[in-house]
Amino acid sequence: MEFSRNERVAEEIKKSASQIINNELKDPRISGLISVTKVVVTKDLRNARIFLSIYGGENEKQKVFEGIKNAEGFIRKELARRVRMKFVPEISFKIDESIEYGIHIHKLLEEIHEQETDRNEEE
Repeated sequence: MEFSRNERVAEEIKKSASQIINNELKDPRISGLISVTKVVVTKDLRNARIFLSIYGGENEKQKVFEGIKNAEGFIRKELARRVRMKFVPEISFKIDESIEYGIHIHKLLEEIHEQETDRNEEE
């Protein structure tokens, strides 16, 4: 399977951004489990959207996200050092809610399964 240049660059940015966020940011707001779930790079490699999954309550998520957004310049500078490219993409961060959505769907399916099991036992 052949990967396009965009996919290779996105994967490299994903690995590097994850290391930077989890190991090198010193902001006290940034704590807990933070995962870089996906990176989308434009075709011209000028912009990269980094999707983050942040574990915790809504208030905690928002604090962590604000801390990461404040460190955007530092993260981009570190990416420039680690990922060898002519131009380092402008980065933006988005919260990825897909994991929470998946957990929600799983719980709903479990409830349906339990209801079906209870209904079958009653018959």
